Amino acid sequence: MKILTGNSNKPLAEAISAKLALPLVRANIRRFSDNEIFVEILENVRGEDVFVIQSTSYPANDHLMELLIIIDALRRSSARRITAVMPYYGYARQDRRVGSRTPISAKLVANLITHAGAHRVLTLDLHAGQIQGFFDIPLDNLYAGPVFSKDIKDTLSNRSLTVVSPDTGGVARARAIAKRIDADLAIIDKRREAAGVSEVMNVIGDVKGRDCILIDDIVDSGGTLCNAAVALTDQGATSVSAYITHGVLSGGAVARIAASPIEKMVITDSIMPTEAVRVSPNIKPLSIATLMAEAMKRITDEASVSSLFD
Repeated sequence: MKILTGNSNKPLAEAISAKLALPLVRANIRRFSDNEIFVEILENVRGEDVFVIQSTSYPANDHLMELLIIIDALRRSSARRITAVMPYYGYARQDRRVGSRTPISAKLVANLITHAGAHRVLTLDLHAGQIQGFFDIPLDNLYAGPVFSKDIKDTLSNRSLTVVSPDTGGVARARAIAKRIDADLAIIDKRREAAGVSEVMNVIGDVKGRDCILIDDIVDSGGTLCNAAVALTDQGATSVSAYITHGVLSGGAVARIAASPIEKMVITDSIMPTEAVRVSPNIKPLSIATLMAEAMKRITDEASVSSLFD
């Protein structure tokens, strides 16, 4: 078993490497003057089970191309099996056609990874479960729920908790965490007027006097999350926290969240936190290194990955 990382999230790769007590494979990943990517593997990987850790986060296209070239380099170096470890799977929100003459980019990315030479994929909290069917190779989709549940129990167990889904699409995710921590469930009903813009219409469930926890897979601009927090406080919620798997946090999202009623927002380190995130008073990163390392070890040992969540 060998571990190699691209440039998207080296701190997470180093943390996973430490958990597994395995050094990262030495590789030269650089760019020519025209920004063309060049990869050279500096160790023998012939016959090895190689895991490539690379989130396709901002800049998404650069990191995706880097991943494809690393996979190609490993394939041509006779690696026995190549697993693309993608804590954050970019383009996942484009999982269906939303109008005439539009792409399904999540499927295109799946094709690119497969044809580059990956034998399997390991990812975390896919935006849509059906993306697993876009791959013709095995895919393991991990869940941040157990990591979140433990942190909630450690930090918020003395409160009257209600888990809230910020939209109807995330109800299953929110319900799973509510069941783990034995909390009530509420749902935000919203109407999206345009891409990136949402209007909260109604809160389904009783949140008055409750400490609410918003659960979602991705926070990008933060508009939906902040609108949901306002709606909950308007309905009498005592406090609002948020647990989000992937902190994309583009544009002015960090400032928007800091100015919102959200008391605390917890994100995983599936995407490397920016400086703005690191210094934010109400955003807390939570490591997924232990979860990813255990899943990688089980894949190598041909053991069950799904039993991680039993």
